[in-house]
Amino acid sequence: MKKIVGVMLGLLSAIGGFVDIGDLVVNAQVGSRFGLSLAWVLLVGVIGVCVFTQMSGRVSAVSRRATFEIIRERLGPRAGLANLAASFLINLLTVAAEIGGIALALQLASSVSYLLWVPVAALAVWLIIWRVKFSTMEKTVPFVGLALVGFAIAVFMLGPDWGELFDQTFQPSVPGNEHVATYWYFAISIFGSAMTPYQVLFYSSSAIEEKWTPQKIAESRRNVLIGFPVGALIALAISACAAIVLFPQGIEVSSLSQVVLPVAEAGGKLLLAVVILGIVAATTGAALESTLSTGYMLSQFFGWRWGKTRKPTHAARFHVTIIVCVLLGIGVLCTGVDPVQVTELSVVFSAIALPLTYLPILIVANDPQYMGKHVNGPFTNALALIYLVIVIAASVAAIPLMIITGAGA
Repeated sequence: MKKIVGVMLGLLSAIGGFVDIGDLVVNAQVGSRFGLSLAWVLLVGVIGVCVFTQMSGRVSAVSRRATFEIIRERLGPRAGLANLAASFLINLLTVAAEIGGIALALQLASSVSYLLWVPVAALAVWLIIWRVKFSTMEKTVPFVGLALVGFAIAVFMLGPDWGELFDQTFQPSVPGNEHVATYWYFAISIFGSAMTPYQVLFYSSSAIEEKWTPQKIAESRRNVLIGFPVGALIALAISACAAIVLFPQGIEVSSLSQVVLPVAEAGGKLLLAVVILGIVAATTGAALESTLSTGYMLSQFFGWRWGKTRKPTHAARFHVTIIVCVLLGIGVLCTGVDPVQVTELSVVFSAIALPLTYLPILIVANDPQYMGKHVNGPFTNALALIYLVIVIAASVAAIPLMIITGAGA
């Protein structure tokens, strides 16, 4: 039972990070436009996020150093501050996108405008962070978020041509009506949504919140290797649903209601209700992670007391930062901007920020002064270096491809 409970942090990171509003929208868009020809990117992404997330958890357990403490030490105050500014702005965009995702999911359930749900969603996020115990949060959200397995059930209920799906997956090609640049733009979007930096920051900071020691390394590895593949399979099912129903009809996903359209077709109102519940939980989990991460990064960089487990009076600046970020997220959404567009931008800019987070973690994971006998092994280093090249390439290519393709239009 302890092992099952221990996996919950990995599931929370996966459900809140690997299946957030960005994954829901981007994977459905890709399935509706390219079928499963970009499924290989999910595999690349899940391996990469597993490598760096378990590494960050190990670094936190052994060194007791948080991610942005490490970034400040390794990059220096000036470069570290530039990293902080970029990461904070991208994270703030993600907070707005996830609160918007909760509101959109509640709109699906109630037919009430998402704008009316935005303050409700934001208040719920803040109250959970303020009042709900960390252990309760990490056990409850993943269980409810697993309702997203309804997408996988819908795949089987739709009775697809499995041969066609396997051909799309294992013989990927660019559809005739799509440009190669657009194909690679969405490849980077999926990769960015799979390896969003806030997941690593949340996971490593949570390890410190829960007072992990080197004895927790094996559990951390198990958390990651179970939790994130589950998230990846759900993301694949989202793409598959769109590939089965929307791709043959040439319907491009531009709203959350279109994301769940195949589920409604497969299982009717009951399955749709289950999936909407899962979406609310997943976007809430992502909103909690990204909001906490904004407080973590600022507090760690500037040396403030921080932690969800600390009372507001004992970590005042950390909790004030969280309140301000939630209010800014509300402000962004109340301008009337489309939450789906905010989501798409946050995913692409997350890809740009990947090297800023992952390089310092890799450096420290190889430093015996910090890690002692728990430094990276040759296999982990080889994988990490390969992925560092990939994330740098994705970071460099993201903006040019966004301009060339008109953000995938």
